Amino acid sequence: MKKIFTLLSAITCLIFIGFSQANAQKQMGPQFTAPKMDVDFGEVEQNGDGVREFKFSNTGSEPLLITHAQGSCGCTVPEWPKEPIMPGKSNVIKIKYDTSRIGQINKTVTVTTNEVEGKDGDGNPIYKNHVIQVKGNVKQP
Repeated sequence: MKKIFTLLSAITCLIFIGFSQANAQKQMGPQFTAPKMDVDFGEVEQNGDGVREFKFSNTGSEPLLITHAQGSCGCTVPEWPKEPIMPGKSNVIKIKYDTSRIGQINKTVTVTTNEVEGKDGDGNPIYKNHVIQVKGNVKQP
């Protein structure tokens, strides 16, 4: 009976060790983190300041690289850091909106990073996209 109990205890320990290693592997690599995933321009006068900064951090264990960023239309243009962001460091994406048009701002910026989200059918990595909501209102001066 004592041998069975010892064997079951050993198996249980091995299972827990396996799960903890699997969780540790999921947390490895770069990690794009932001306090919120939106940029609010608020009320902006026509032809006024159309640039805002979106702050983000790399909370992962490896350098984070933004490989691409694109606005949902030509009126929303992101400018992103081309150099890697080291673990524990922060940086900004500058988002420029064309304020010559009066009306509501409801756009997006899609940011692609080197974070691996999974693999496709051929075993190639699928990289993670982050969508930043851009909102506000352009009013007449």
